Amino acid sequence: MSQVETGGSGPTGAAGFSAAARAAVDALLAPVDADLARRYPGDPGSRQPVHTVYVPADAFAADTVRTWGRQALEAFDAHAATPAELARALGVPDDALLAEVHRRVRAKLEREPVEDLRIDFEDGYGPRPDAEEDAAAVRAAGLVAAAVADGSAPPYVGIRVKCMEAAVRDRGIRTLELFLTTLLARGGLPDGLVLTLPKVTYAEQVTALVRLLEDFERAAGLPAGRLGFEIQIETTQAILGPDGRATVARMIGAAEGRATGLHYGTFDYSAACGVAPAHQGLDHPVADHAKAVMQVAAAGTGVRLSDGSTNVVPAGTTAQVHAAWRLHHDLVRRSLARAYHQGWDMHPAHLPTRYAAVYSFYREGLAPAAARLSGYLAKAGGDVLDEPATARALSGYLLRGLDCGAVDPAEVGDATGLDRARLEALAGRR
Repeated sequence: MSQVETGGSGPTGAAGFSAAARAAVDALLAPVDADLARRYPGDPGSRQPVHTVYVPADAFAADTVRTWGRQALEAFDAHAATPAELARALGVPDDALLAEVHRRVRAKLEREPVEDLRIDFEDGYGPRPDAEEDAAAVRAAGLVAAAVADGSAPPYVGIRVKCMEAAVRDRGIRTLELFLTTLLARGGLPDGLVLTLPKVTYAEQVTALVRLLEDFERAAGLPAGRLGFEIQIETTQAILGPDGRATVARMIGAAEGRATGLHYGTFDYSAACGVAPAHQGLDHPVADHAKAVMQVAAAGTGVRLSDGSTNVVPAGTTAQVHAAWRLHHDLVRRSLARAYHQGWDMHPAHLPTRYAAVYSFYREGLAPAAARLSGYLAKAGGDVLDEPATARALSGYLLRGLDCGAVDPAEVGDATGLDRARLEALAGRR
């Protein structure tokens, strides 16, 4: 048997690490510590909407949210008036869980049909005479300000402007300026304000918007960093640059802490990859690749992810509506399983299946997630040995279910013994 040399007596022994060595390590890693804290601050702790509704600026009106809710309810009542009808539409079991989902979907459509609304001045609006777009930008801001004032605005609302490419840059900047200045003049910037920058190809375009927002904040006397924005990933150059690097990671850095989300643009990106129109969709391999790169680039940064949309509209006969609903429902469930908790909805009749998919996802997982989290906290072991990272994920999962209305605080509290504050602490939310 070989003899093991034990050396000194640990931290206080002659063979321990010296104070000078420890200080040298701290000095060496101080820049790394600072960079980690700056680049990877973690989840921001705010609610993330489950979808974004895009409405062309010329179609946006004071009653847009109410109209979408009414039309969604009409489609729901016409084609899925009962849980059994919804089960047939989606190809899922007609059971107690679906009955509860059906009840909650209807209540959601009545109470808060739209969680995030984007007034579109880009593809959905198109090129217009400058005077017309100027007026539309001022009008949109006025309507948003009025909705915020009377409590009818959705939790999140904002605009998508034209991109930073030379041909439309000045127009996009002008629209953004008019929208923001009008909001300020009519009550101030709402808490849920969201700005979207589309068709980004170079990180410098992101930096350009940062500089504009810095300038606006100084002129308006706003706190530095008050204005953030989403980056739409709908060009191939946003995923892979000419130098072979992941451009989207550079874009997050170029936003200097202002990036709030990355939104995948289904059809622009697929078309750029040469995918035939009949095969463009959220589940195409080119989409999965782009979204995987986005996901890794955003991990830990606090920048959230959104999937794109389907262009198959639930309209026509009940059979046609059910077919479109099943497609949409399955795509949303697929996105949720891949940790894309948000997506785009382009038609009021998409709302029933958006919420049916989201609510069933969280209600199905409530009991097993609660059991695993309780077992972890009690160190009870069991069939699954979870680690702290999984406990964070389980807590985040339950919080998302609470945020969207899929589950209630009492249900989560009864199942876990935890209140929201404790869940947020376990999830590591800021």
